[in-house]
Amino acid sequence: MAQSGVSVHPDCITAFNELKLGKDTKWIIYKISDDWKEIVVEETSKQADFGAFREKLLNAKSKNKRGEEGIGGRYAVYDLEYDTAGEGKRSKITFIAWCPDDAPQYPRMMYSSSKEAIKRALNGLAADIQANDADDIEYDSVISRVSKGR
Repeated sequence: MAQSGVSVHPDCITAFNELKLGKDTKWIIYKISDDWKEIVVEETSKQADFGAFREKLLNAKSKNKRGEEGIGGRYAVYDLEYDTAGEGKRSKITFIAWCPDDAPQYPRMMYSSSKEAIKRALNGLAADIQANDADDIEYDSVISRVSKGR
């Protein structure tokens, strides 16, 4: 359980293991449930379409404590394949914590304080990116950070 009291639903680990072992799933988006009690799977995809994945993050909504919907955070895992100069194709399972700077305070606090719980539950992550604005999740930016091992 996270510092925030948010737990990780077992389906999150199952979906991650399917991505990691089966290689059928290309990405997973996780969210904190509307009651702010657990991290759940929001969506998975078998399509390696980074643009569609990025749009899902940019358009994510969360409800505040009063039930009003606004800009929201997400956690995501992407099985990122990329070419390296002289070394050929590489693949890294990349964790992205998406929490836009303009999101309301409560979702930002909850996503920030629950991040370690989901990361600990997902064994086998190769890269970790904290993304706070749209530029942080541009394809070239993500590839640059992942290929440098950050």
